[in-house]
Formats: sequence, C-alpha cells, structure tokens
Amino acid sequence: MTADLILTNATVYTVDGARPWASSLAIKDGRVLSLEDIERGPNTEVVDLDGAFVMPGLVDVHNHHALAGRAALFELNFGLDAGLDDILAAVRSRAANLGPDEWVVGGAWASTLVSTLSKSSARHALDEAAGGRPVMLSDDSRHNRWVSSRALELAGVTDTTPDPTGGEIVRDPATGEPVGVLLEAAGVAVERALSETRTLTAEQHVAASRHGIGTLHSYGVTAFQDAGVSADILGALKSLDDAGELHAWVVSSLLINDPIFGFDPIGAPLLEVAGQYRSEHHRPDFVKIFLDGVPPTRTAAFLEPYLPDAAHGACHHGATTMPGDELAGWLRTAAAAGLSAKVHCTGDASVRATLDAVEKVRGEGFTEARFQVAHGQFVHPDDLPRFASLGVAADISPFLWVPGVIPAAIAEVLPGERAGRMQPNRSLLDEGALVAGGSDWPVSESPNAWEGIHGLVTRQDPTGTFPGALWQEQAITLAEAVEVFTLAAARAMGLGDVTGSLVPGKSADFVVLDRDPFKTDPSALVKTKVTQTWFAGHRVYHRA
Repeated sequence: MTADLILTNATVYTVDGARPWASSLAIKDGRVLSLEDIERGPNTEVVDLDGAFVMPGLVDVHNHHALAGRAALFELNFGLDAGLDDILAAVRSRAANLGPDEWVVGGAWASTLVSTLSKSSARHALDEAAGGRPVMLSDDSRHNRWVSSRALELAGVTDTTPDPTGGEIVRDPATGEPVGVLLEAAGVAVERALSETRTLTAEQHVAASRHGIGTLHSYGVTAFQDAGVSADILGALKSLDDAGELHAWVVSSLLINDPIFGFDPIGAPLLEVAGQYRSEHHRPDFVKIFLDGVPPTRTAAFLEPYLPDAAHGACHHGATTMPGDELAGWLRTAAAAGLSAKVHCTGDASVRATLDAVEKVRGEGFTEARFQVAHGQFVHPDDLPRFASLGVAADISPFLWVPGVIPAAIAEVLPGERAGRMQPNRSLLDEGALVAGGSDWPVSESPNAWEGIHGLVTRQDPTGTFPGALWQEQAITLAEAVEVFTLAAARAMGLGDVTGSLVPGKSADFVVLDRDPFKTDPSALVKTKVTQTWFAGHRVYHRA
C-alpha cells in the first residue's frame, strides 16, 4: 500500500512505549500508515524535514475554547498585571465607543485585587469610567465578577437581595450595599441580565469557536475537551464539522449545574438534546459538575479551615455545591446514559467527596464510565492511591499553580504549609494515576502546553516573573510531562484509541517543533515553538 504523505529525515517521538522513536512517518487517508519510509506511489507527497522534531499533536483535557474566542473577538481584554487604574483606563477607552446603555464586558482581573475592588469607592470609580454604562468584568478564575452600579440595577441586585446558594454578594460593612464584587453564583444574575440585551448570533458563536480552535492550532493542539458548554457552543461545533471546518477532535462537557456562566438549558434538559450535536469530530460525551469554587475567594471546600478573617471567622472550610448522595446520583445518571463526568474540585474536601461518590457508583457496576477530577490542586495524602484504584483521572492545569498570581492569592487565605503543597503530580504518577494536562484557557492566558510542560518539569514560573519553585519534590520527567499533554489526556477524554500517539491506525495528528525538547535545557522548555500543526494528515497551521 502506498502512502499519501511521507515525512522523511525527521526525529519522530511517538509517545508509544513499544517504539518511542522513528525517523519517518507515512500517512494514508488521514491516518498513520507506517513509521517507515515505505513504497511511494506516483501521487505520494514526500517532505524532507531536515532532522526536525515531530511528536503527536498536543491534547488539552480542559479548556473553554469558545469563551476564549468570544473574549478575543467581542470583549475587552486586559492582563493579570493590570491594577485598578489600568482597568479603569481600559474601561474608559472601551466605553467611549459604545452607546449610552451598551455593556462593557471583559477581563481578567487578578485574584489578588479582591480586597481592592471590594469597596464602594471602587464601584463608583468604575461607574465614572464607564459613563454610567453596565460593566461586567471577570476575574482570573472566571468564577467571580466585578460589576458597575448599572449592571447591579439591571440584574435586580439591591441592598436587600439575599445571597444565592453557592454565591456571595460582597457588601459594604458600614451600609450593607453591594460593592460590585460578586462571588461564584452571585454573578449569574448579571450574566442573565447581559444575555437579555447582548446575545451573540449563531454566526458569532461559530466565529468564536473557529477563532478559539485556530489559536489552539497555533500551539499544536489537535484534540481538546471543552470543560463547560452551552447549547450555542454545541451548535457552533456541529455547524463547523458539517461544513468540513472542524479540524480537531473535540469532546464537550455538558453542564449539570452552573454557578458561573448563566447558560440555559443545563442539567437533564441539556442531556436530552446533546446527542443531536454529535458529529464525526465532535463528541458530547461528558457531563460537568462544579463541586466547589476557588480558594482565593474561600469558596473551595477544604478538610481543614482557611486562615481566619472578619467575614468567615476561624472555622470556615468552604462547602461543596451539593451533598454526596446528589453527586453520586448525577454520576449514576450520566453513566447510565453512556456519559462520563468531569468534576471541578479545587479543595481537598471536594476531591474526597468526588472519590467517595465514584466509589459508590463503581460498586454499583458502572465500570466503563470515565471520571475526571478537574484541577485537584489539593489532595489529601490518604486519597492519592484512590485515583488509580477507582479509575479516576487527574485533570491538572499546571499553568495555574506554578509561582504566580493565583498561588499568591491562595497563600493569603491558607496557612503557608498547606498553600505551598499544590498539585502532587509525582505522587499521583507513582501511585499509578492517569494524569492529564489541561490549560483551562482562557483562565490561563494562553493554551501553550509548553508552559505547562515547563512547569511540570521545573515547578517554576515559565515566564520568570515570579521566583522560586512550588513543592519541587513533585516535579516529573520531560517524557512524563509530554505524555500528560498527549496520550494521557487523550485517554482521559476517551480518545486514546484515536489520537495522542503516533502508531499505525491512529489519526495522523502531529506537530513539528523548532527544537528537540529532549536536548533542551529544562529552564528553556517554555521557548519551544510549534512550526507546523497537522490534523488527520492535513496541515492546519504553519508558522510564518
């Protein structure tokens, strides 16, 4: 059998233990045919790579591609280094080109700004910058909002509005009035008010997904799991695939509960219609459950208490969004429908609750469903071996825990000996767990897997901005880190037989790099660049 395409004179790293290295790659009908320079036909294209490094396309087990595309195309963007004055200047510039009651939407402000923004004076400054317009700005976790007085008015949030379940309206301690910072579910009312006057068209949703996927291609990502989709996002993905434009393997996560996005429908009604959006490259195969919030705002659920503060006292642990029986019920419902589950857990108590629920469901005979603990920054040592024994994948986002803004914010609310013990990746791998890499983009500023790989190997900030290392003993090897962002991630999302490694029969998804990472100093891994991205045997990105 002759190949359609043969890459020769290459350094091919396959991420296949049986044959990790090759010098050629032959492709037929979009799949890997051979790792040899086989017989050529009259129409075979031959590409001499002059020794360039080739590896499987990168796999991102956790991102929000459409939200990232929407933000890039339709929203105000400012970096995590922006202070209050910088944010106000950006809002003022954006508002100058808007109508009198048009929304200013964007982000992301750093978690370390919570106390700065939690003042009525900050909200008044935001009102002035926006010219009285409604404003909604997300934080770096995308779980929390800072909004203007007009946005509070449109959302019906007043001095007497009670805190919603799973959320908090931060108030001025002297007057009781909302200061404009809305934690977790408290922001949903504003999201819904926004959707009443600022709804994207179907074409704009398609544009957002297209833009997001194009950005992923530029970083070598050929397969990903969107960690929380709306019906609009599902429709956009199917439209792209039906048009022959979806050049990636996409797994979608259907929201069971929604403390932050304000999507509708969610839960059972969304599960009922999701099947109609399935296509060749799009698999709505997971549900997504938010089991807690995030540590910087004390909404993550922990086994031991946070540091004392005036608002929560000395015994605040955070709380899960639902009791264990309800969580197990949703996992059971999903498994019975042939679906798997991703559960957002950022505190060790929510991780344990998820493992307990999985243990119950596994014991009832649901052995085929895949389960993921998403983020899992903090895991009690007693729970480490349970990941492997229960078949639970650790969906990790190393972009978010190397020294930086978010760890600094966490260090303000947890005792030092606990705050620094995040992401026990070495221990998870040693216990036999499946560890899968995700960017959580746009929570991370880019979906560049080499930032994550750099962090996994060095436990240091890839940008060099923040000194030191976080829990150096949990560093893993480069080969392990590459597998985390290829085959392991593919397996975690149910695509291990399709992509993630270069073996005959799998989709011909691969990248060409500007260097051999195995010959690169670990401190320079983040400098690795993708020069070409190929999906199913077709080039979808070429670096100019």
